[in-house]
Amino acid sequence: MLNPVRLIEAKRDGRTLEPSELRALFEGYLSGSVEEYQMAAFLMAVQFRGMTADELAEFVRLMLHSGAVLDLASVGAVRIDKHSTGGVGDKVSLPLAVLVAEAGVPVPMMSGRGLGHTGGTLDKLESIPGFRTDLSLDEFRAVLGRVGTAMIGQTEEIAPLDRRLYALRSVTGTVPSIPLIAASIMSKKLAEDLTGLVLDVKVGSGAFMEDEDRALELSRTMVRIGGDHGVPTVALLTAMDRTLGGSAGNALEVAEAIACLQGSGPTDLRDVVVALAGEMVVLGGVAADVEEGRRWAAETLASGSALERFRTLIEAQGGDPGVIDDPGRLPTAPVVEDVRALEGGTLRRIEPRRIGEVVVELGGGRFRLGAEIHPGVGVDRIAPPGQAIDTGDRIARVHARSHVEARTAVEAIRAAVEMETGEPVRPLLSHRVTEGGVQTLQR
Repeated sequence: MLNPVRLIEAKRDGRTLEPSELRALFEGYLSGSVEEYQMAAFLMAVQFRGMTADELAEFVRLMLHSGAVLDLASVGAVRIDKHSTGGVGDKVSLPLAVLVAEAGVPVPMMSGRGLGHTGGTLDKLESIPGFRTDLSLDEFRAVLGRVGTAMIGQTEEIAPLDRRLYALRSVTGTVPSIPLIAASIMSKKLAEDLTGLVLDVKVGSGAFMEDEDRALELSRTMVRIGGDHGVPTVALLTAMDRTLGGSAGNALEVAEAIACLQGSGPTDLRDVVVALAGEMVVLGGVAADVEEGRRWAAETLASGSALERFRTLIEAQGGDPGVIDDPGRLPTAPVVEDVRALEGGTLRRIEPRRIGEVVVELGGGRFRLGAEIHPGVGVDRIAPPGQAIDTGDRIARVHARSHVEARTAVEAIRAAVEMETGEPVRPLLSHRVTEGGVQTLQR
């Protein structure tokens, strides 16, 4: 008979669990014989004790086969996806998916919701009026075949164990665990019947992996899992010690993604999109090497041609395509207030984790399971690192539901300002990880 307390204690005390024990625990959780609070305790034990390679392999297998595994062979011989480990202002998936689809590479993208202080692709997409992320698998295949990409959340059929654990981790302080992150990401991606995968592993104070060594460990772990399952996987380490782009908040980030697809928008966002797209078109067999792939991606993004594909995607998934021409059709917040600098100098950064927390506090994220999202709130016009500012200059702008919430957010962002002291910000793209090893890109 299953005794979940004994297994929680075993993991707490550092004992390696047998595959049969892990299977009994997680099957019990899905069936209801293991309570939410017991699974929360187990996840916390994993947070502190980790998992062995054998435990992780079994965990991934259980997650993957807790539901259906897609068969997308009819879509084409190649199917390439991308996944980010999460960051503040990370709206990369929106322009990236349609950009790579422009190359004729199908991109079946299964994404998540906001986790902790970071935003989620599904929440951003659902800020587009009418946009559906709850497509059935048949609808998903149809949109993918028509548009070249489709962007959905986990269905009831795909990795139901991960879906429940993902939500639980977000509200129990068990997000930044390498085995939990790796198993969550890779089980969903392996269920998509991919032929290749590119990972955007965020590193810095605004990410779950603040430390470079841990980010590299996570990258190597996921690349190895992909290879073990026959899916070539590449990971890029990208900077998250400052907000990516100039906005954080669901509708605000959609507007910035549209600007990126118009060939404008923040340079750092474009650079990350181009780097990831370059890797994806190589795995898709369209480019001979990464340099060629990045050149193609930069030229295509600058041309604005992928914008029409995004319009088609929005329409195909029930959304209002009019937001492409008029982002003002996206949800807005009733109160907008500037954040003014209290002193002059050179801005090092505005601490991204605090910005992410502010967005959640404004209602753009979740403190508890099932909490309502307010898509129009957030922070935009965030001043980039290295900008010279004078006292009274605007360094960010808050979008809130009330004047009280706006004032609280303004003070929180002011307290997160760092002037030019201490360590410089990270290079935007620092490492590339493949089964062959780790390549340093910038220092």
